Amino acid sequence: MKAAIVTIGDEILIGQIVDTNSAFIAKSLDRIGVEIHEMISINDNKQHILNTFLEFQNKVDLVVITGGLGPTKDDITKKTFCDYFDDELVINEEVLRNVTQIIEGFYKRKITQINKDQALVPSKCTVLHNKVGTAPGMWMKKENTVFVSLPGVPFEMKYLVENEIIPKIVIEYKR
Repeated sequence: MKAAIVTIGDEILIGQIVDTNSAFIAKSLDRIGVEIHEMISINDNKQHILNTFLEFQNKVDLVVITGGLGPTKDDITKKTFCDYFDDELVINEEVLRNVTQIIEGFYKRKITQINKDQALVPSKCTVLHNKVGTAPGMWMKKENTVFVSLPGVPFEMKYLVENEIIPKIVIEYKR
């Protein structure tokens, strides 16, 4: 199995944040025998993201994407996923319950529409449930390539890699 790792975020490209996610993902995938074909960082631009998806489709078996899943205007990965997969965003009730529990239970704040929007996911995706944060991961396949989108927050990304992605790859793709 060959993989590409894509980090999305202007903050990475201008040096405001150091990308540690790619190294963690690469080590985790390498440990189970997945060959890392390429790692790149791109900006928060819809067309650039779509072009990157197109570039890797059928070139690798797995594309792991981090970043752009938050509630701010520059977080466009979910909407871009929908465009690429000809899909629409829908509320996932389990994710909404998790977001509500974190915001109201842990942070003791009233949940806002921006918080609720974290539960929007493409209708055709397999949701990767994030028990340590509000942004779920998304697993989708197009032709011969699996695309996995993860939050850019390192501890949330690590949780999803260790508890969702690696076990799923081992079960479904490794013999």
